Amino acid sequence: MSRIMKTLAPVMLIAPLVLGGCIRFGAEPPPSLLTLTPAATVAVGETLNSATAKSITITAPIAARELAVTRVPVRSDDTNVAYLKEAVWVEPPSQLFARLLSETISARTGRVVLTLRQSLSDPGARLGGELRQFGIDAPAREAVVTYDATLVRDRPPAERGARPPMTFERRRFEARVPVAEITPAAAGVALNTAANQVAGEVADWVGR
Repeated sequence: MSRIMKTLAPVMLIAPLVLGGCIRFGAEPPPSLLTLTPAATVAVGETLNSATAKSITITAPIAARELAVTRVPVRSDDTNVAYLKEAVWVEPPSQLFARLLSETISARTGRVVLTLRQSLSDPGARLGGELRQFGIDAPAREAVVTYDATLVRDRPPAERGARPPMTFERRRFEARVPVAEITPAAAGVALNTAANQVAGEVADWVGR
């Protein structure tokens, strides 16, 4: 080994150790992540067929900027929002809520939930909307979920070829669930309960 290589070798070995101790990629991950669990689920092995059951296409709701992240917003008043420390969703709330709606509506109504690609031929009913609140009301100590739903109901088969003007229905749903303490665990449980309550009410509104 040349004199230069003998000189560089120790440096090459030490450098990764030094860099490993100095460089940190991103923030420390939270102890756990929050998700939503549906209270009503489709039974394992159950087959839903669009030939015998109505279908529905559900799109993820649009969301305010404060909900376009994976954090849990805490409102101290009408104009001030902070995020609950170490409370992080596995994905943005709008995506979680759309998945919860799909499972709940399918379980409670028997409808076949279609993907956007599947819905190109005949979407059945169409559900969309806006997720306006999905966080904690600190003064009231409540988890709040507010969803403005927009529904286009199924068209009768005789009208599908004629394509009459679509009729939109819009309704606001809201659930408030007490939260014992404003911590990630308590907030996650309360928001899950509130989200399921809203999803159940939306399913009843959509109907069979």
